[in-house]
Amino acid sequence: METPEAPDKPSKSQKKREMTALQDMGAELVELSRERLAKIDLPEDLRAAVRDAQRFTQHGARRRQMQYIGRLMRDLDPAPIRAVLDEINGVSAVATARQHALERLRVRLLEDETVLGEIARDHPGADLQHLRQLRRNALKEQELNKPPRAFRELFRVLRSLEESPHDPDDAGTADD
Repeated sequence: METPEAPDKPSKSQKKREMTALQDMGAELVELSRERLAKIDLPEDLRAAVRDAQRFTQHGARRRQMQYIGRLMRDLDPAPIRAVLDEINGVSAVATARQHALERLRVRLLEDETVLGEIARDHPGADLQHLRQLRRNALKEQELNKPPRAFRELFRVLRSLEESPHDPDDAGTADD
C-alpha cells in the first residue's frame, strides 16, 4: 500500500533550508527604504514586523524579529515578494529589459530633441522643460568631458516617469 505523504514529504534539512531562505528574504525586506517597501504588496502584520525590525538596533532584538518575520513568511506565498525584490535589485530579466529600454530612450533623447514629443505623449504630466534642461546639460558635459551628472539625472527622471503609471495631476484619465 502506497502512502501519498512519504515521497512528497521534504526532509528536515530541506525544511530548514527553506526557513533560512524565508528569513533571508525577510532580511532583504528590512534593508529596503520606506518608499520601496511601500511598493511591495505585503500583509499588514508582516509590514509592521518589518518596520519594527528596521527600528531595532540591538543584535538580539533584531535577530528575534528576523526569526518572527521568517515565521510570518511561512504562511504566505513568497514567489510574488521574491519577484518584486529581484526587480528592485535588477536581477530579473524584465527589470534588465526595462533598464535597457530607458537607456536607449535617453540616448535617443540626447541625439534628437523631438523625442520629447514622444515622452510628452506617453507621460502627459512630464516636466518637459526640466527634461530639456537636463538634455542640454548632459550634452554640454559630454562636450567638455565633465563627469556625467546631468546624464545620470536624466536617466533617473526617465525611470521615475516609467515607474509612475499615472500622475496625480492626471487623475481624470486614470480609468483608461
